[in-house]
Amino acid sequence: MNVIKPALICFRNKKLLMARNCNVDVFYHPGGKRKPGETDIQALIREAKAELKVDIIPESIKLYGIFIAQPWERMPHVLEMRCYYADFIGEPVAGKEIEEVAYLGMSDLDKLSPIGLQIFADAHEKGLLD
Repeated sequence: MNVIKPALICFRNKKLLMARNCNVDVFYHPGGKRKPGETDIQALIREAKAELKVDIIPESIKLYGIFIAQPWERMPHVLEMRCYYADFIGEPVAGKEIEEVAYLGMSDLDKLSPIGLQIFADAHEKGLLD
């Protein structure tokens, strides 16, 4: 079974916006699973508001890429992460279920999930991340 998760990709100073849930030691890309009948865009907007307390500007949303990770201890299903660039109003802060929000770079790879490692490698290869 695949789990589809739209996620926000936001770079600042060659670092990538990440979030960490309460009682979890790894950071992930903000976003979440779609609700029944919901599109990627609707889920992205809803999750950004809940997790980061920001308002995504819908017309700014563009696909960055799609990444797939095999199951691991915290995600027993195949994860398909659909990553989107988007502009937003507000400064990201920890919202619902979020312990910490941070901009991470290549020196923070030990803090990422397997799919996070894929996305960081892709961004680094494209010159978007240090």
